[in-house]
Amino acid sequence: MADKEAAQNPLLAARPPATDYLTYLTIIEYNLTEENLPVLHHVLQDTELTANIGWDLVHLLLPLLPASEECLNDIAVKGNPREVILKVTEALRLLELQEPEKDSDDEDEPTAEESSSKTQPVEIGESSTSPALPATAPPPLYVLKFEVLLSLLSILHRRVKAKYPSRFLATSLQAVLAAYGSAKHHMDDLTLSALKFVKTLSGTKRPQLPPRASSGNLLKTTSGRSEPDPEAQTEPPTADEETLVTRLLQSFITHVLEDYMLTLSSEHDVPGLAWSSRLMEKFEPKRIVPNKPTYSNRFSQEEGLHSRSDILGQTVALAQDLGLSTQELLKTVLDPEKETPGIPGEEDEPPSSAEDIPLSKTGSLFMFAARNVKQELFASAGPDTGSKISIFSDHATIIANFVGTAGPSTIGLESEALLDAVLCLGLLALEKNNIGEPSDDEAFAKYLQTMSLISANTASPTLRYHAHYLTSTVLRSHPSDLIRLTFIRDTLEHCPYENLKASAVGWLKGETLEANIPQRSSKAAPSFSENETSNIFATPVALSTTAPFLFPDLTSSWTSTVEISESFMQFRAELGFYLAALNFYYLLLTAKMVHENLDIKGLHSQSGVEKHYLAPLRQAIGRFREALEEGGELAISEGEEGIQSAKTDLMILEDVLDRVEKGIEGLGVGGA
Repeated sequence: MADKEAAQNPLLAARPPATDYLTYLTIIEYNLTEENLPVLHHVLQDTELTANIGWDLVHLLLPLLPASEECLNDIAVKGNPREVILKVTEALRLLELQEPEKDSDDEDEPTAEESSSKTQPVEIGESSTSPALPATAPPPLYVLKFEVLLSLLSILHRRVKAKYPSRFLATSLQAVLAAYGSAKHHMDDLTLSALKFVKTLSGTKRPQLPPRASSGNLLKTTSGRSEPDPEAQTEPPTADEETLVTRLLQSFITHVLEDYMLTLSSEHDVPGLAWSSRLMEKFEPKRIVPNKPTYSNRFSQEEGLHSRSDILGQTVALAQDLGLSTQELLKTVLDPEKETPGIPGEEDEPPSSAEDIPLSKTGSLFMFAARNVKQELFASAGPDTGSKISIFSDHATIIANFVGTAGPSTIGLESEALLDAVLCLGLLALEKNNIGEPSDDEAFAKYLQTMSLISANTASPTLRYHAHYLTSTVLRSHPSDLIRLTFIRDTLEHCPYENLKASAVGWLKGETLEANIPQRSSKAAPSFSENETSNIFATPVALSTTAPFLFPDLTSSWTSTVEISESFMQFRAELGFYLAALNFYYLLLTAKMVHENLDIKGLHSQSGVEKHYLAPLRQAIGRFREALEEGGELAISEGEEGIQSAKTDLMILEDVLDRVEKGIEGLGVGGA
């Protein structure tokens, strides 16, 4: 009976020597179905046959996953490892790790489960004799393909016995990165597969993370003994070759980390791992908003965020197991030379030495930041003496290397995960009082300008706050009050962002109060010198030099020749700056203890603030309020909801103007 079945099945009947290898491959191609996979598995137990044809079956078996996984494992353990590696890396380079565009006439991309209609898959936690855990949605087929191909490579590379194994490994790692770097979805599953691949190749014993509920990483363990390399070389790899292999894996880990972090969503204002916010919750617990979940709690309780932490923790631990030092990471991060991007679709030549293999610069930044944050947030973290940085010039160099590299107009528009990593290192330096010394005043100003632009441009509210905090604290750290005043004035005069001008008003207010009103200092800003002479902010000079930009001439603003909707849009964009300046002025008018030192009467008389600033604001309120009434031009353009919001803005400004004018009356001077 068995002979009769063999005669009827072409995969059995045509086995060599009945046909030659090439003919038999053609027969397999035309007769390969899911029903025939058990037969092919039986055929592939023939080691000689598999060694000759296995490499050419990889592309035929991949579309039949997960049912074909057993046959692919047969090829990995019995085929010629050198030839099969080439086919697997070729498959990785051709693999598209993206969601296909759905057409109304097309069917959805099959999942790993749907691709095997005849074979019942094993669910998570299920064996042939035990019930399954609750069913979960399997990932798309392309995710399973990636996981299986990496599993095959981990078997194949351990089988290769060569004097220069790095040549095979370099080719494989480039192919894996080419596939991984193209992915936009299911990054957790793909990243876990990449980490497992490195752990297997490096022989690290660190335990794996438990599988995620939605993961398709259910690969079978390889059964059967791997066959020896038929082309094995007797001469073992040298120590330099082993170092080169380790360096390849170190570099690979940093590139995987870069791609993973840059694909993280910032939904609900969680940029990357929210390191900056979690550090500030520890450093400044008084700033935590009551009855609002902290970022630390969210990362421990929300599944998606907890998964980010777990994956990053595994990546950091694996890099440590591979011997990647913090000093090496810092050296890479501080290197001003730009990375040379590879040519898409082209494979680099295998490196000849470990020194030829660069780490990913951005991946090194993420890794360095993660190690430093770990020291602060987790008590179990051991000491790491090589990770301390200062604002000047370490953090300033990091800013220059990673922020605004495409031009000043892009500052603050970088990936929010990248900005979070950069900012958290600055917060750590401030907390340790590691300010350092700027090389000159220009370097100091450049750092503040870049940091303030981040606070103006980034979309994340939390990152804007952290950038503002860094800018303000570093500004106050400079021992020269003249330098501090110069930066504030330049911001008021030249900055095109109204929210930054409002921040500059806050800096000026803080400096003025600190210099003139005795206070109990809770936590003074760190500084790189304690030598303080007479403070320019305790004299009329600071206010007189900034007044033209605090209270600019508004007589020609919002003129009737300009479309009123455009004028109103400009007015509302600048409103925050006007309110900040007016509130500061009201404080000066009512704080009588500073009137003499700062010559507030002289400031008011000489600045012409009433005529060219307060009066135009009053006139603008009247004009815009009239246009917001029923039938007015702004009422039509703003809509019902917009009208109420606009009127509220006008009421707020009007209230501040009323208070300022009362303060002026109390000053006892005539109108200017």
